[in-house]
Amino acid sequence: MKGALLVAGTTSDAGKSVVVAGLCRMLARRGIRVAPFKAQNMSNNSVVTLDGGEIGRAQALQARACGLEPSVRFNPVLLKPGSDRRSQLVVRGKAVDTVGAKDYFRHRQALRSIVAEELASLRAEFDVVICEGAGSPAEINLRATDLANMGLARAADLPVVVVGDIDRGGVLAHLFGTVAILEPEDQQLISGFIINKFRGDVDLLKPGLDQLAELTGRPTLGVIPFAEELWIDAEDSLGTIADAPVGRPRPPLRGDWLTVAAIRLPRISNSTDVEALACEPGVAVRWVTDPSRLAGADLVVLPGSKSTVSDLEWLRRTGIADALTARAATGGPILGICGGYQMLARTIDDRIESAAGTVEGLGLLDLEIEFDDPKVLRRSEGTAGPVPVHGYEIHHGRVRATGDRPWLHLNGTPEGSVRGPIWGTHLHGALESDEFRRSWLREVAAHANRPDFLVADDVSVADIRNQQLDLLADLMEKHLDQDALERLITRGAPVDLPTLTVHQ
Repeated sequence: MKGALLVAGTTSDAGKSVVVAGLCRMLARRGIRVAPFKAQNMSNNSVVTLDGGEIGRAQALQARACGLEPSVRFNPVLLKPGSDRRSQLVVRGKAVDTVGAKDYFRHRQALRSIVAEELASLRAEFDVVICEGAGSPAEINLRATDLANMGLARAADLPVVVVGDIDRGGVLAHLFGTVAILEPEDQQLISGFIINKFRGDVDLLKPGLDQLAELTGRPTLGVIPFAEELWIDAEDSLGTIADAPVGRPRPPLRGDWLTVAAIRLPRISNSTDVEALACEPGVAVRWVTDPSRLAGADLVVLPGSKSTVSDLEWLRRTGIADALTARAATGGPILGICGGYQMLARTIDDRIESAAGTVEGLGLLDLEIEFDDPKVLRRSEGTAGPVPVHGYEIHHGRVRATGDRPWLHLNGTPEGSVRGPIWGTHLHGALESDEFRRSWLREVAAHANRPDFLVADDVSVADIRNQQLDLLADLMEKHLDQDALERLITRGAPVDLPTLTVHQ
């Protein structure tokens, strides 16, 4: 098999990322050399690559599905929103600018060349490249600057399949409308549809799919059923819903549950950090935006943020800051990660991200933070006492002074802070270190007065992630038309597909 395919979606979070990951795993299990590619991503969930850059976390998961280490080649352009109007522009893994929609126009030609170069390089090296679109290809107001959807498909002559999430409703209209609104040259590459997250009897859906094929001249290549087990590695903030549980909580091994309130910040980044906790039996993790939700929790997690000073102000405005201060006064466990760690400081001097200068932090740690360039991007490993820990760092904030003892030692250097039952670190992914997570959860349970909570000794986050990738591949193999997919990958879009017109 030799070729490429673009997986687009009717909306954000329609299932593009999981379909790409599933296809990559399915092909890799057959011995096909396959790589993922997302020309442009917009997400604050990112990871550090072996080549010292950062890419969207979904592309790192897709690389894992292929049996590859994450690389900036798989996601050459990343936009990290810091506000409703401005995003940090990351090109080939490095932050190069902060842009608004209009500023982005001056970068488009250079970015288009970079995207074309990276895709051509991957296609020369691998048998198959499975590309993921961004948002929806039907955003015709953005077509002129499009790098990831039909702009990429047209430039590289890629067949396109469109994924629709039937769980949201209106999927047949979404699929029809996505094709119909495109210009004729773009329509010629839309080669089929995939229905995602279906519940119920597929025979009841079949007449609608038949009519969709008659109306568009394009087949539905498969209907993927809703799978409760799929939840780890959420693509973006759409997966972090206030008051929603994280994952599928399993009963405790004995006695008490351990409850975790994860604060759903407006500009949350690397929200996936808490997913490792949700893998543990007896640990119930829930996203919260209301200070009342903190009172009964055994642990509160203040996660990363792409806009630390702005999100700190939101904590104060909502009353969560006061609830955290009251919690600390009574010895309630708190964990701050990256931006959340910085918010726990006495002061934050930020002349980089927000240009706010020096502001007061929550003062729960004896810590002074100063933002500086360049951004820290590194994979790190070390210990917490005798226990090994590893992860990655993505931050502008530096610790300029601290009176607290360090929590970790990374690459031979003290890192993080501990003050009683309050912990903080810049290290993302630390909780995926199984032995470290178990040891720390025992401390949390002791501080939370949960003596009957039993930490499992056999949970492996890496194994759970691999199991989910294999489940995705199983779903692709069982529910998608394999022959049709192979034809698209190897031969491209069918010729003379009908053009739809929108009647006015």
